Amino acid sequence: MANEDKIQTLVEKNAEAELGGGQARIDTQHKKGKLTARERIHHLLDKDSFEEIDKFVLHQCTDFGMDKKRFPGDGVVTGYGRINGRLVYLFAQDFTVLGGSLSYAVSEKICKVMDLALRNGAPVIGLNDSGGARIQEGVSSLAGYGNIFLRNVRSSGVIPQISAIMGPSAGGAVYSPALTDFIFMVENTSYMFITGPQVIKAVTHEEVTPEKLGGALTHSATSGVAHFSGKDDQAVLAMIRELLSFLPQNSREQPPRIEPTDDPNRVDMQLRDVVPENPRHPYDMRKIINSVVDNHYFFEVQVRHAPNIITGFARLNGMTVGVVANQPSFFAGCLDINASIKGARFVRFCDCFNIPLITFCDVPGFLPGTAQEFGGIIKHGAKLIYAYSEAVVPKITIITRKAYGGAYIVMSSKHLAGDINYAYPTAEIAVMGPEGAVKIVSKKEIAEAEDPAKKEAELIEQYRETFASPYRAAARGFIDEIIFPEQSRPKLIKALESLKNKRDRMPGKKHDNLPL
Repeated sequence: MANEDKIQTLVEKNAEAELGGGQARIDTQHKKGKLTARERIHHLLDKDSFEEIDKFVLHQCTDFGMDKKRFPGDGVVTGYGRINGRLVYLFAQDFTVLGGSLSYAVSEKICKVMDLALRNGAPVIGLNDSGGARIQEGVSSLAGYGNIFLRNVRSSGVIPQISAIMGPSAGGAVYSPALTDFIFMVENTSYMFITGPQVIKAVTHEEVTPEKLGGALTHSATSGVAHFSGKDDQAVLAMIRELLSFLPQNSREQPPRIEPTDDPNRVDMQLRDVVPENPRHPYDMRKIINSVVDNHYFFEVQVRHAPNIITGFARLNGMTVGVVANQPSFFAGCLDINASIKGARFVRFCDCFNIPLITFCDVPGFLPGTAQEFGGIIKHGAKLIYAYSEAVVPKITIITRKAYGGAYIVMSSKHLAGDINYAYPTAEIAVMGPEGAVKIVSKKEIAEAEDPAKKEAELIEQYRETFASPYRAAARGFIDEIIFPEQSRPKLIKALESLKNKRDRMPGKKHDNLPL
């Protein structure tokens, strides 16, 4: 009988912990269109795979009457489970318990699963929904944040770290997600900012809503803080599952390879017509990407931010690849500050986790203007150079059209240790475009001509044929092969297969000094 009493006690305590802050608060969470912490875990993980840790932890604060406000598990649910059969560790902040605020006990729970993830070489996922530091605990809650930040940094580049913002995230709470690899946000119900609208109004007299200041659209399009956004909790959780399907468990493993269902020798004759005859006309680089990758499926990262460069994951004959591409339909594909940072961050992530890089180049240069120069385009453009130069994963590039000046070098050229560099017959590789080059090189000749305009046009066409074609670069070995566009898919797959045993490394060092 005594044993039965103890069993019943465990049943009751489990039920109490699983109720979080109580049914009334759960109902409020649902009215806001949000799932509870446990519901989110249920949607994210494989069925019946969740194993909870620290279910009965209590905070130790007694100030401000907090000794009467204790809930089993405090404000976070932690543990491990499986996604598509693969181990992950996770924590889900519970807004029904004291607004999901971070106590020292909450931070200890989070740090425990982060430590386990690092030791066991598995991804860690944070589902964030918190009012921030628990004010009643003072410096202890701040210490808790610091302990989490330290683990974020030490895990960086070792295991994938993913953050989902599924409610408020303000003040110091935003920095842990910012230190992770990918941030997801829920539209209309999540926001991130350092200082809220009331503080901004008091200090700068600006009036702004939480959504405008730090909502999903703001961070997906303007700031670039968020990499993905979804219409609701379920959509975001499904996207996290999909992202993980492309990634290895840790930096020591290769990314997962699935059994391909798409013919590796498939050709697409329509690719001959994607690049316009007029070099000034734009086109959508996604047409080439979608044609080439397995089953025409491309999982794009940061869709709304810096649209002049495209980044994302795909598969080639079942192999995960990271794709970076200039987008001629925005700013003619020029590199600017935002595009350089977006591209560099993505390239570095792929290199951390052994994901080969496929680059599609059509870039006329860096975006001109005082705003770019004053904003530090020199420094930020150098980040993309740095990222490609230090990357030791297989690097394959296809130049589809323009590859001018320093921007040609940046986009995974042979000179930055590109492994295989292809070009379409439509490629133009030169120091600058024919129009600008002729105006500089042949200025006197044009001025002295009987018909300057006609002479200039003749010289531009001559320059284009002689210097801007891919054959000059191929003659120097800077391009390995000029390929027919329809051959893109089989060429990339064969190149990838040839590079699967690539071994390369950077010189030994304490750490690099990336131009931040």
